[in-house]
Amino acid sequence: MNIVVCVKQVPDSAAKVVAEGGKVTWGDAPLVLNPWDEFAVEAALMLQEATDAEVTVISVGGESAKEALKTALAMGCGQAILISDPALEGADSRAVAQVLAAAIQKIGNVDVAFFGKQAIDGDMGVTGAQTGRFLGWPVLSLASTIKLEGDKLVIERSIEEGRQIVESSLPAVVSVSKDIGEPRYPSFMGIRKASRANIPVWTLADLGINAPTPLVRWPDVVNPPAREVKTEIITGDSPQQIAEQLADKIMEEKVL
Repeated sequence: MNIVVCVKQVPDSAAKVVAEGGKVTWGDAPLVLNPWDEFAVEAALMLQEATDAEVTVISVGGESAKEALKTALAMGCGQAILISDPALEGADSRAVAQVLAAAIQKIGNVDVAFFGKQAIDGDMGVTGAQTGRFLGWPVLSLASTIKLEGDKLVIERSIEEGRQIVESSLPAVVSVSKDIGEPRYPSFMGIRKASRANIPVWTLADLGINAPTPLVRWPDVVNPPAREVKTEIITGDSPQQIAEQLADKIMEEKVL
């Protein structure tokens, strides 16, 4: 069995994201493996342990995205591939999905492609489904448990109403929720091995495709208007006096 995990490098969740000059910036905050993708890596490694599969992790991005790939390698993935091309600047989720689908087809004989539920920067949560559409594969989303039964993949989904069990033939695309289990920590040996890994870089020419045309663009990004918040503490000699003052203040400010 061959498994692919598609991951993304994002700003650390503690980063303060602002708009400057019509573009998004997060200052000097570190870039990390998207936290939701860690659950996808964990799901792939769990399936690998159950089936003795090969796991390849891929990402679309700049040279710095290799660090996110190395995190996945340190967790236990076997090999990594970076897809990087200047023509992908400004690519939307559909364009990225088209590139990922082409990469999965180039790898060949892939049985399952795992995705995190969403990325914490764009927060779209659609790349997995879009990739499945380009591949023509069934898409199973919000997976909390994954089992291989014969030539079928059986998924338990976490939905608002409870749990739902679905099954699919292979190959398939699976997006993973955090209910899959806590992602494993990279081992010391895994970190050492990942630090020495030579990660190949594929361009659009290597994939045999032209630059996808984005359907969604962000011509300008602005910060939300600042809100001035004033706090007033009401005091009094007794709870009744405080309540009366509070009621008068609410009526004065026309809150009610």
